[in-house]
Amino acid sequence: MGDLGQGVRATRPLDAVRREARRAVEAVRAAWRGPGRERDLVVQSLKAAAAAVIAWLVGGVWMGDPLALMAPWVALVLVQATVYSSLVQGARQFGAICVGSVLASAALALTGDTTGALALSVPVLMLLSNWPRFGDQGIYAATTALFTLTSGAVGMSGVGHRIGQAALGAVIGVAVNALVLPPIHLRDVRENLATLARESGDVLRSVSDDLRHGDWDAQTAAGWLNASAQLERRLDALRSARRWSQESLRLTYGPLRALHRVPHMPLPPPDVDERLGRVTGHVTALTRALAVAVDDSRTPAPPEGRTLGSYAELLELLGDVCDAEADRLLDGSVDSRRGDEREERMRELHRYLQERLREHAGMGAAHTAVLGTLLLQAENLWAEVLPGHESQ
Repeated sequence: MGDLGQGVRATRPLDAVRREARRAVEAVRAAWRGPGRERDLVVQSLKAAAAAVIAWLVGGVWMGDPLALMAPWVALVLVQATVYSSLVQGARQFGAICVGSVLASAALALTGDTTGALALSVPVLMLLSNWPRFGDQGIYAATTALFTLTSGAVGMSGVGHRIGQAALGAVIGVAVNALVLPPIHLRDVRENLATLARESGDVLRSVSDDLRHGDWDAQTAAGWLNASAQLERRLDALRSARRWSQESLRLTYGPLRALHRVPHMPLPPPDVDERLGRVTGHVTALTRALAVAVDDSRTPAPPEGRTLGSYAELLELLGDVCDAEADRLLDGSVDSRRGDEREERMRELHRYLQERLREHAGMGAAHTAVLGTLLLQAENLWAEVLPGHESQ
């Protein structure tokens, strides 16, 4: 048993290495195949490296500064995900570097000793690094003080040297980010919208399949709830992508957008986000209603027989509509003929379920409550995935 346990423990690191290797290979393939997040990361990484090299060539080679560390360092850091964030982070980092250089020189002037200056300035700068105005760039105040004191570049000339190199690196980093393939994150919004629509359809079809085959219980309902929770996380990712897309368009020179990563189709308006967000909410409400119906400790009972099968078919068709929405968001290819046939079948199923609901009203409140709730959620989904199309 001990040998077996050792063997299992030995294989776990190897499995982790294999998984990471597969992910790396898949990322390389995705970057090679075409535009996407992976290729965007490659472009941004190469731009950051190029900005650092250019800053070194200017500061260290052309200007002949043997200690031109600050310029490539700042340039490397300031090639951010958007031009706007490069400017904001650059201003914050430049302010932190100025504060670190000045306080380090002042501390050395007071103590006359490098160790004493470190002991005096670094604690104060670490406290200042938490100042919200610095954002996540506050730590550079303390690191600049360390570089300044340990390299001996103190005094007014040393402070001016550090600040000048930081300004040079900031200008080069922001310029490279803004002028060379400027990062514009519009594709992420469209991809997240399409994925949210498709995953909503997947959940609806999964529920439909389980209902149709009658093999659903509390554990199955828990799986539906978990799947709907994944939709909420996808919705959060969509909101984040929308914020990034709006920020990436700020301070980005219009003609340069044609050079990189701007799709020909216009960006879907924000009301599409809100509509698909409501779809997510209705899917979650639907799965919760079914989880309550299958709970033996609750009074409501789920519909049975042909009624349940018809409802399952209606959910499947709604899932297909979600897939068509995803295709439309990605490339605008939607088969209108199939859509017309699908909607006609949905209306037939809806009329049938309304008739069964009237019949259930005479069978007791338990069956009526569940079928009425499920039908209401299906109608809500219909209204969102096919806006402007009546379910009556």
